[in-house]
Amino acid sequence: MKRFGFKMKLLPGHKEEYKKRHAEIWPELVKLLKDNGICNYSIFFDEETNTLFAYQEQKGENSSQDLGNTAIVQKWWKYMADIMETNPDYSPVTIPLEQVFYME
Repeated sequence: MKRFGFKMKLLPGHKEEYKKRHAEIWPELVKLLKDNGICNYSIFFDEETNTLFAYQEQKGENSSQDLGNTAIVQKWWKYMADIMETNPDYSPVTIPLEQVFYME
């Protein structure tokens, strides 16, 4: 199982809306993630910097960030674009993080 971490930026003042949208995450998006081996997916928020830290485990080589060619992910990106820093295609600006320590 591969572990993958990355960070994203939430626009100021949108923490509650971000939490609400993820509490109501679309079942078809969850199915897509699980069908592609994404599990143990968590997102944490740093209030000081508005930084989101995401962690997921993946079976195989693809992370959730590799599913951007699917219609449901593109729809989710557009849905989230008004509260996050995004690229021109509405994908969230993500910065992969290097794992420097792991304890099982």
